[in-house]
Formats: sequence, structure tokens, C-alpha cells
Amino acid sequence: MKHWLSERLPIDFDRLRSLTNEPVPGHLKRWWFALGGTAAYLFFVQLGTGLLLLFFYVAEPGRAFDSVREISSAVPFGWWIRSLHKWSASGMIVALCLHTLRVFFTDAYRKPRELTWVVGCLLLFATLGAGLSGYSLVYEQLSYWGATVTSNLVGALPLFGGWLARLIRGGEEVGPATLTRFFVLHIAVLPAMILLLVAVHIALVRIHGISELRFRDQENEPRTFPFLPDHLLTELAIALTIMTLLNVLAVIFPAQLGERANPLQTPEHIRPEWYFYFAFRWLKLTTLRIGVIGTVLAAVLMVLWPAVDGGLRRLSPRRELSPLLGVAAVLVVVMLTIWEAVS
Repeated sequence: MKHWLSERLPIDFDRLRSLTNEPVPGHLKRWWFALGGTAAYLFFVQLGTGLLLLFFYVAEPGRAFDSVREISSAVPFGWWIRSLHKWSASGMIVALCLHTLRVFFTDAYRKPRELTWVVGCLLLFATLGAGLSGYSLVYEQLSYWGATVTSNLVGALPLFGGWLARLIRGGEEVGPATLTRFFVLHIAVLPAMILLLVAVHIALVRIHGISELRFRDQENEPRTFPFLPDHLLTELAIALTIMTLLNVLAVIFPAQLGERANPLQTPEHIRPEWYFYFAFRWLKLTTLRIGVIGTVLAAVLMVLWPAVDGGLRRLSPRRELSPLLGVAAVLVVVMLTIWEAVS
């Protein structure tokens, strides 16, 4: 059998094993330093559950809400699949945010890993976009008007904002074409973008390696450990733990369904998903134009932070300013998020 397979697949498996079994830095034994794999696992959970939901979801304004209601109440285990999809989406965003913070506060974005940081930021933004577009597909009141507010915010961008808003809406106002465009974004464009960014991110990590951290309790331990089977078994254990947690959340806190979308009735309180609370509160504190431009500038600053950090180090070579600014930014985001959550 082995001879038959080797003739038809002339692959040197020993060489392939040596290429894929690159030594892993010792600090990755701590799971909170390996959250990139956690986010990837949750993404594949979303792909699997999303594919199952596609068998029953109808991307048409007159039937979208009813199809989601049928999934939640009539399709066997549909409520469970939908809840897993929702909680894995939130979990992926949490994992990516924590992974981004780990990279930032350990200076792992510095030379020669600047492009790895840029790709990681784009991956986070694409994931947030996937969460926003998926939330809009439910076609309940809050998701419909959330899509309306989102398109209005995009329209407030200078220069190309109006054109981009019309592209998202499929016209001057939110209508049937808007749902179709959000649907295409959610099931095709953004997942393909995420997969591409993940591939580029992994390639850059393999090229430059993982920045190594050493701790006092690891002084007598080897600096590295093998990917196979040690790190792979660690990732599998983390995946089983996450799957258990997702199932617990899906059973105790299943995905809910609000009122059917009504374009003629604006809800009293419009609020996005929790991961946009900080931006929503920021918009409430400013004018529409200032709020949108400020949010975009903050995102651009985040992507270009390796260059900004280089300038700060030249400006103050004896003092690290980036961690202080990073702590301040995190506190502002957390404060705005909590403020919006309790208001």
C-alpha cells in the first residue's frame, strides 16, 4: 500500500515533516501567547456553521427574517448552530484583539515584522466587517436600522464617502439590494479576504519566525520545543476547551431574534453589536463628520504604528512611549465600551 501510494504521490514525507516541524519558542507553551491559533480555529467553526445555515437562510427582504426564525424554531438543532455561529464570531474578535495587544505590548511588530503587523490589523478589520455584515442579515429591526446607520456613517467620509455608501446600499437608500450586497460580503468577499490574509500572515511568520520571549521560570527549560506533536497537542487541547465553552454559551445564552425589520418605524434605541460599542459612544460624543474621520484616522494610525513607533523612539530614545500610549488607547476603548453598555 505504501509503495502504491508513493508511486502516485511522489512526496518526500520525511522532508515535508522537517519543513513543517519548525521549533516553536518556549513561551508559546503558555496558551495566552498563542491566541492566533485560537482565532483561526474559531474562524473555521464559523465557516462550518455558516455553511449549514446557508441551507436554510434566504437572502431576500421578504423572507430573510422568516428563514432565520425557522432556523431558530423549526429546523432541528438550528438554534444551536446559529448560536455557535454567533458566539464563535464574538470569540474570534476577542481572540484577535487579545492577540493584537500581546503583539503590541511585547514589541513584536518592530523590525523586521512590520508587514506582519499590518496584515494582522487588516485581518482584524476584515473580521469586524464580517461581524457587522452577518448581524445585518438577520433583518430584524435593530440589524436593519444598524445597516442604515452604517451606510450613513460611510457616506460621511470625505471625497469618496457618498460613492461608497451608494455601493453598499445598491442605491440612494437602504433597500432589497442592500441585503444582497451584505450577503455577498458576508459569505464570499470577507471570508475570502480573511483566508488570503491568514495565508499571508502565516507566510510572514514563517519567514521571520516568532519573536522569542523568555521568563524567569523558563531559565532552566529548553528555548524551543517541537511543533509536532507538542504544540499541535496543545492547540488541540485548546480547541476542545473552546468547543466546550461555545456549547455551554450556546445552550445557556442562545442567539435571540427581535422584531421583524420595519423601514417605516425607527426603534427608540439603536445599538450595534458589543464590539462596536466604543465607536458608537464616540460618535455620540462628537458630530457625525468628526466621529467618522476620527475613527478612520485611529484605524490608519493603528495600521501604521510600526512607523509611528520608529519616530517616537528617535524622538525619545531613552524612554519607551509606545507602551504608555498603548495603555491609554486601551483604557479609552474599554471606558467607551463600558459607558455604552451601561447607558
